[in-house]
Amino acid sequence: MTVPTTAPAPALSPADAYHGFLDALAEADEYAAVDVALGLVDAGVPAERVLLDLVAPAQAEVGERWARNAWSVAQEHAATHISERVVAAVAAHANPHPTRGRIVVACMDGEWHALPPRLVAEVLRLRGWQVTFLGASVPAAHLVSYLHRHDAHAVALACALPMRLPHAHRMVEACRRSDVPVVVGGRGFGQDGRWARRLGMAWAPDAPAAADLVADERALRRVAPADVSLLADDEYAGLTKRRGELIESALCALRERFAGMRKYSPAQLDSTVSDLGYIVDFLAAAVYVDDPSLFTEFVEWLVGILVSRGVPAASVGLTLAHYAGELRDFPRAARFLGAARALV
Repeated sequence: MTVPTTAPAPALSPADAYHGFLDALAEADEYAAVDVALGLVDAGVPAERVLLDLVAPAQAEVGERWARNAWSVAQEHAATHISERVVAAVAAHANPHPTRGRIVVACMDGEWHALPPRLVAEVLRLRGWQVTFLGASVPAAHLVSYLHRHDAHAVALACALPMRLPHAHRMVEACRRSDVPVVVGGRGFGQDGRWARRLGMAWAPDAPAAADLVADERALRRVAPADVSLLADDEYAGLTKRRGELIESALCALRERFAGMRKYSPAQLDSTVSDLGYIVDFLAAAVYVDDPSLFTEFVEWLVGILVSRGVPAASVGLTLAHYAGELRDFPRAARFLGAARALV
């Protein structure tokens, strides 16, 4: 006679806890969110997996809900703050002790999306590195000054917006002049890192890959040189110089075409000016790396965002046409604008 056995219950996983965690973010319930995350750690799920398989995908969904206009800016900010608190709680619970050198983690100057690099920082910390997290929007000069005062094995820099690529290039070069190798990551370098490679940067698609790369100094320093030969034609510099003029003239053109704009509130007007500036900035970044897809992908995203908020897509088409007329002497910019207008 055999004694019947019962199969062990499946281990709790981040996937099992995902919907409960997302509900806690939706309800702005910080305590419930922390309890979900720490419950996983207490159940034996590695802290790294909790951060990458629970917090990261939930935060991506938060961003998607904002983009669909399902959540307000206030709801997105509240959820992001709670995610940051969860990351801090998981990190404190794990409390690893450093056994390796210092890694400095920061956002590019002008980059305010600090949660993704914070996740990278905590994964590096969990893997034994002594991590200094400098947070959002770190000016290049301040970062270099910090590196001169503190011996760092490497720098990890994050960029979520491709329009910051020219600044990212200058920041990475400044770090290298201090003889500190750099690894970059974030959507700002393209989903496949193509713009990082174009600018001669070591790129990691995610936190584990970044941790593997900083552990291999030879690979970290073995990157192809930047391909920036087209910068010699000064088209990028000319675009940035004319930024204010382009925004002002485009705003006038929109007011003439859409009479309703004359009744815009100050907040609506500020938002419109910001969007006009983003179009110029993304166009300039596309010219900088000589890749029209950088600009066309942004325009597709922008149209989706504006339409979800009741702004007609025609307003984007009109702005692109206006910029094309103003930039007839900028061949690459004009070509990129034409490609984007075809989409709209």
